[in-house]
Amino acid sequence: MRPHDTKNRTMSHGALSIRVFGICLLLLALALLIRPNALLGLFGVPATDEVWIRIAGMLVGFLGAYHWRAARADLRPFFAWTVPVRPSVPAFSGAFVALGWAPPALLLFTAADAAGAAWTWATLRRS
Repeated sequence: MRPHDTKNRTMSHGALSIRVFGICLLLLALALLIRPNALLGLFGVPATDEVWIRIAGMLVGFLGAYHWRAARADLRPFFAWTVPVRPSVPAFSGAFVALGWAPPALLLFTAADAAGAAWTWATLRRS
């Protein structure tokens, strides 16, 4: 069976964790592309009309697409590569808050990254 052939097989738990994270990234990308200020307001970040927020949304969408495709192909090395990187999001966000560059509410957003990385790590350890 070729790695990208998903017919007649179930998705591994690692692939599922990556697929779910990919979906979250794609949804975040849509919000940043379509209604960025609504999302920014939820976290106490000032509204902006600058293009950078939509560029960030585009990049997040690309990452979501990579996660989706990696899950579909069951690319376990990719899953493992994400585990040490994803917890850096709360670390960077914590630094941004500590430096006064971002409001503390941003830390609530990062919990999903840490939880998702832990889920992926646990599934990789079991397999």
